[in-house]
Amino acid sequence: MSKAEILAELPRLRPEDRDQLFEKLCQLQESDLLHGRSPDPAEKKILDDALAEFQRDGNPGTPWRSVLQRLRSRAPS
Repeated sequence: MSKAEILAELPRLRPEDRDQLFEKLCQLQESDLLHGRSPDPAEKKILDDALAEFQRDGNPGTPWRSVLQRLRSRAPS
């Protein structure tokens, strides 16, 4: 299946399937980063800017898993 075919199919997927696909893509990205793939210059700038903002603010915020769980619990079935 080509990338174009995959992209064309995404809107037809059920939300649960897109969630599963998104989670898998995140896992793959994380694995790539942990095993040697460095962020590209644009990604590095975003990360550096976010780190600088965090260091100025000091507020750790809410863990993303907590936010995701809260959003999923509010979503209509």
